[in-house]
Amino acid sequence: MIIVMKAKAKKEELEEVVKKIEKLGYKPHIIQGVERSVIGAVGDERGKAKLQSLEVLSGVDKVVPILKPYKLASRDIKPEGTVVSIDGRVEIGGNKIVVIAGPCSVESEDQIIESAHIVKEAGADILRGGAFKPRTSPYSFQGLEKKGLILLAKAKEKVGLPVVTEIINPKDVDLVAEYSDIMQVGARNVQNFALLKKLGRHNKPILLKRGMSTTVEEFLMSAEYILSEGNKNVILCERGIRTFETATRNTLDLSCIPVLKERTHLPVIVDPSHATGFWSYVAPMSYAAIAAGADGLMIEVHPNPEDAESDGIQSLKPHKFTALMENLKAYIAAAGRI
Repeated sequence: MIIVMKAKAKKEELEEVVKKIEKLGYKPHIIQGVERSVIGAVGDERGKAKLQSLEVLSGVDKVVPILKPYKLASRDIKPEGTVVSIDGRVEIGGNKIVVIAGPCSVESEDQIIESAHIVKEAGADILRGGAFKPRTSPYSFQGLEKKGLILLAKAKEKVGLPVVTEIINPKDVDLVAEYSDIMQVGARNVQNFALLKKLGRHNKPILLKRGMSTTVEEFLMSAEYILSEGNKNVILCERGIRTFETATRNTLDLSCIPVLKERTHLPVIVDPSHATGFWSYVAPMSYAAIAAGADGLMIEVHPNPEDAESDGIQSLKPHKFTALMENLKAYIAAAGRI
């Protein structure tokens, strides 16, 4: 249920409603709007009749049921889009298209710092790089782990870009949070609910990737796990789903972008590198993603893709990435973005 406060409701009236919600056994989530506040009451659906009685309280305009299973992620509770601030430097979800770029894996100090310089000079806003790598084969490169995090933080210090890296294990959340500005939940962990709950207790922005066989509703329910624990800084990422097609690594579901934009207030970005699996398809899918309404892109770039420890075949060489960023400007302008 959502409790919509009156436009001129007093702070004391809002606090009284929050106390009543808690007394009824529900968890209140306050959303501060431009003109009025809204309180989401999350809990057992069987007691919603009791919540309806809150309409008699002073300061309350109305009580409205939310029919969707994802309550806090829904536009019913927050009609305007959420803007997530990254390290006070970059905002995702506003009018600006944000580009996250860098190598799949942090391999060495020289490699990650060179990558950071390359993507920044081309116009990227955030540096990506994996320290913990969940791989299909146990014999593949698994990442440098803590050493990789330290090198990523060093690249941030030298080049000045915020950084995003993947979190795999709930026990490593505090460690990864210490060295990163965004913690990424990969496709394989989209329904790792123990991890999602722990991330929800942090205020660090979370980049949540869609699972390869995850429906839009399941994707939003995963976001709901994070939101329900108190972390409102969630960014959704479409990275391709598994279909019968084998010409590409996955099938980029561009149609999910307007669907998500209609159903949720959370920002949506697209990862065309993992979606297609081949560097030659990354640019056209990047342009298409912006045309479809994405708030940003996540692109793999490597100084020497032929020597990459992981995903070299889908990583752009520096000059290819620079060309993509230049060509992207026309699509951004056509979409009415900056």
